[in-house]
Amino acid sequence: MLPCQKPLFSLPDDEHYLNCAYMSPISKRVEAAGVQGLARKRVPSRLSPPDFFTETDRARELFARLVNVSDPRRIAVIPAASYGLAVAARNLPLSTGQNVVIAHEQFPANVYPWRKQCAATGAELRVVRPPEAVERRGRLFNERLLEAIDARTAMVALGHVHWTDGTRFDLEAIGARAREVGAALIVDATQSVGAMPFDVERLQPDALICAAYKWLMGPYSIGFAYYGPRFDTGDPLEETWIGRLGSENFKELVSYQDEYQPGALRYDVGERSNFVLMPMAIAGLEQVLEWTPEGIQAYCAALTGDLVDQVRALGFAVEGLDGRGAHLFGLRTPPGVDLQALASTLAARRVLVSLRGSAVRVAPHVYNDARDIEALHDALVEAVRSR
Repeated sequence: MLPCQKPLFSLPDDEHYLNCAYMSPISKRVEAAGVQGLARKRVPSRLSPPDFFTETDRARELFARLVNVSDPRRIAVIPAASYGLAVAARNLPLSTGQNVVIAHEQFPANVYPWRKQCAATGAELRVVRPPEAVERRGRLFNERLLEAIDARTAMVALGHVHWTDGTRFDLEAIGARAREVGAALIVDATQSVGAMPFDVERLQPDALICAAYKWLMGPYSIGFAYYGPRFDTGDPLEETWIGRLGSENFKELVSYQDEYQPGALRYDVGERSNFVLMPMAIAGLEQVLEWTPEGIQAYCAALTGDLVDQVRALGFAVEGLDGRGAHLFGLRTPPGVDLQALASTLAARRVLVSLRGSAVRVAPHVYNDARDIEALHDALVEAVRSR
């Protein structure tokens, strides 16, 4: 079991930050990498052409290792999950009579591209709602998703876990069903990769999109995307110089090339070689790989196990571990407890969580300890007693 990693961060002692699903704090290690990057940018003469490639290659290798991709050239550098999802939407054909399957209250970045495509083509956007009951919610939600996929499904676009309450989607079964009907599986794993194991070889998504500022413990405005064989001949959102074959040779950049770099490199964002953000992203990935997603899950499960039993006794509803992530879960309030009043109680006690949909979203990490959980519990007790 990992020990508490709070000393590696600069979190205030009087705050109980249980909100990594909103944004992770950056560790001292990641902060130092950013400061070093800023210092390097002071003197541009110290940056040589290879520097535009070596760090991005390193980041690809680390992310590929994290999600079990054998060829790092299948990893693109993106500025946001919305960018990576827009790449997927641009390169997947859709026509009248087909449908796109998504989950109810899915994160907007993984909804708007499909809404737009469906509106433009006359295809159906098939939104699958979860069951009302919290008990067996994950299992029943997955059953409904599987039932929604049929011979006319062109795409299934989901998270790995639901961003509001951590409900885990059975991507192995859903992916198998999608492949059976010839549909593409697009996964926004921003709320899981880094804290929960993800195996591309086993789950076989066509695209896997992940922003870095949450569970990858990195900076804002950078992320990574895996694109499978469906995308090998696709069109990028931008026509960047660095995405073209032979771009390593700066002298010959005016020998314009129509051919792109291999694999997913064509989908890299412009100015991908960010000399401040990229070192920070690398430091975050290195740290996550040292902790391991399995280690993070085990830590969060041990830290919150008693809390789950205690809040159920108070009347809160919460999915069991077999249907959600240990790092992200939703508490649904008992009758008479007002969510906004509860939010005020939490804020007064300096307990930082999020309200998402109908759930109080709790998102612990390895920098949290028993004091944080106790503070959350005490706030929930106060809310129930004052209803």
